[in-house]
Amino acid sequence: MRRLARMDRRELLRGGLILGVSLIAAETVGQEVLKDIGDLKPGEFTWHPDRQPTGPVAVVVSLPEQLVHVYRNGVRVAVSTCSTGKPGHATPTGVFVVLQKDKNHHSSTYNDAPMPNMNRLTWSGIALHAGNLPGYPASHGCVRLPLDFSAKLFGITHLGTPVIIAGSHSDPWELTHPGMVLSGYAENEFTEVEAGLSGKKHPADWTEAEANPVISVIASSADKKIELIQDSDVIATAALAIKGPEPLGDHVFVLQGADQGAQGMSWVAVTHHTDEGGLFQPEERALGRLTAEAAFVEQLKAKMHPGMVMILTDAPLSPDSKSGKDFVIMS
Repeated sequence: MRRLARMDRRELLRGGLILGVSLIAAETVGQEVLKDIGDLKPGEFTWHPDRQPTGPVAVVVSLPEQLVHVYRNGVRVAVSTCSTGKPGHATPTGVFVVLQKDKNHHSSTYNDAPMPNMNRLTWSGIALHAGNLPGYPASHGCVRLPLDFSAKLFGITHLGTPVIIAGSHSDPWELTHPGMVLSGYAENEFTEVEAGLSGKKHPADWTEAEANPVISVIASSADKKIELIQDSDVIATAALAIKGPEPLGDHVFVLQGADQGAQGMSWVAVTHHTDEGGLFQPEERALGRLTAEAAFVEQLKAKMHPGMVMILTDAPLSPDSKSGKDFVIMS
């Protein structure tokens, strides 16, 4: 039977009050503070990674709030003020993964401008990085962060970390189900889950010698198609079968690993909301309605690893929504 365990909402809410220390130059360097996240001023942030020391990291950027929420294993461990794209240079909304990390990056577009602690989201220039925070959207499309916060965030992200930029944010939560994903959810398939994940580490735990390709999956209800992506290259495509009515909504699933109790796979799930009133299929129903061809599932089984990101979208997998090697689903 499917087991669904939502994170303790009281724990998540407590993430809004986090012990901190005062620094200087809040607008640029940053100031770690003790206050409710709704009262954060430009340049202020909260940081409490010991609330959840291990597990997959997901970053949610809320454009209307001008806040960045950081979750690890479904628990919010940090919140920071940010500055996103100004009019004419809007920050794109959608689901991204970190494509490149550079602690001392300089812009190749804007006069060699410094972009410390850069987590690249698109090859066309969108990234998370340190910068000035005037209290309103002011960047050329990037997500600017306080310097000290950006350094802390840089230390826990990795290639493939999902970053959701949206019109609102929603708390991640844990989802488990039996068997292999996309293949009928038979309980006797748990041996395939274990075989596919045996001995594989999360990308955050890879050493240079152990570095492997980052695997992601995109499933489109519009195209009835699913893609398997290795780093930023599509290596397999298959037809997608969907049971029941549409739309499914836009969801992000980060694979935690095999779950012996559920005899299946354990995920952290995030819904990508484009507005406060969006009506989406709940994550567990949306994921459970998908099946793909056996050959595709076999490739997925061979390539999957803890930390793998699976995206479900109602957008078509076209150049308008998936920007080549950028791997971005636009709203």
